[in-house]
Amino acid sequence: MWKYSLSCLISAVLGGLVAVQLLDSRPLIDEAVAQEFAPRAGKRPNNSPPRPVLPAPEAPLGAPAPNGPGGHGPGAHGPVPHLDPLLDRPWEDGGLTPEERVNVAVYEMVNRSVVHITIRGTRETGLFALEVPTEGSGSGSIIDHQGNILTNNHVIEGARQVQVTLYDGKSYEAKYVGADPVNDVAVIRIDAPPEVLHPVEFGDSRPLKVGMRVYAIGNPFGLERTLTTGVISSLNRTLQVHENRTIKSIIQIDAAINPGNSGGPLLDSHGRLIGINTAIASKTGQSAGVGFAVPISTVARIVPQLLDRGRVTRPEIGIAKVFETERGLLIYRLAPNGPAERAGLRGPQVVSRRRGPFVVESEDKSAADLIVGIDGEPVKTADDFLSYIEAKRPGDRVVVTVIRGGKELQLPLVLGGEQ
Repeated sequence: MWKYSLSCLISAVLGGLVAVQLLDSRPLIDEAVAQEFAPRAGKRPNNSPPRPVLPAPEAPLGAPAPNGPGGHGPGAHGPVPHLDPLLDRPWEDGGLTPEERVNVAVYEMVNRSVVHITIRGTRETGLFALEVPTEGSGSGSIIDHQGNILTNNHVIEGARQVQVTLYDGKSYEAKYVGADPVNDVAVIRIDAPPEVLHPVEFGDSRPLKVGMRVYAIGNPFGLERTLTTGVISSLNRTLQVHENRTIKSIIQIDAAINPGNSGGPLLDSHGRLIGINTAIASKTGQSAGVGFAVPISTVARIVPQLLDRGRVTRPEIGIAKVFETERGLLIYRLAPNGPAERAGLRGPQVVSRRRGPFVVESEDKSAADLIVGIDGEPVKTADDFLSYIEAKRPGDRVVVTVIRGGKELQLPLVLGGEQ
């Protein structure tokens, strides 16, 4: 029941009216950065040199004479300096505002860490299942000097060839390292000189707040290393995928992301990676201001396992199937000799009845245990139950709370799986 693969295109959300398309705690500004970005406005200190006076531009023919000697306007006492009207200072650095300077700094810090991923594959079509070449693209982030690149699983899934283009325009063929389809995370690797690899800095998605500014860099529609900005619109969303499985703690953003942004970085105002841009909610397949990113807290748990063994090792509890009810999860099938069966959990009881010369077997579901909690935490959905188990490791001990015959029981068990 719990073997999943992500849909690469569409999963219905928002009442079925909008499609989710998977896209091929420090303060916001450090004190030092804040001082650097602060506008140079206000009164001059007594010991500061006088502000330079720039000559006034010549007025075009027929225009009123400027203020100053020979001028007629109020305050005609000398040339008026050519100031940045927003910050009341002479033009410097193109007259960037503090917000613009942060935008520029984030882009210049991270854009060389973003790669353009091009995949080639085939798909079967027609009566004779002919293989037709296909091509797609996405984005990724360099995570170390060994050439490992973080992206979405749906970007590379089914690809026969993966090509990675760096900021300098050079392309390298990538090798598959590992993937976790459940959370749509994958790692690929290229053999490139360390000096051209600029790893992104990992941040922390746990202290994020709604309203914080975020930055997305990717390759929408093949336009390499495009920057878009926005804010965090919501936190702890769930992104529904195949077989009623959902990715937890999804970050919702309003920064424009489009096909080709898949796998690209979502960044905070320090240029740190806080998520992987994964999907959009859209009726047209293009950005409608509702995007989703897998949080880096989830990614950070997965990547070490992918680098080590190419897959994520999840613990096994030995429950093959459950039914969701209003009261909890009714066990429908247990894995033979699995951890749950060894711990004493019960599924439906098989009842044999003779009808004439025949023996008819039926299942008595009322005899099955109803799971209502684990380690003292209430459980209402199969996804809640799976998410809790997957956060554990093989060999960990958990206590499952069940209702059996109207009584509540606490059943300890040791999770199985490869250790």
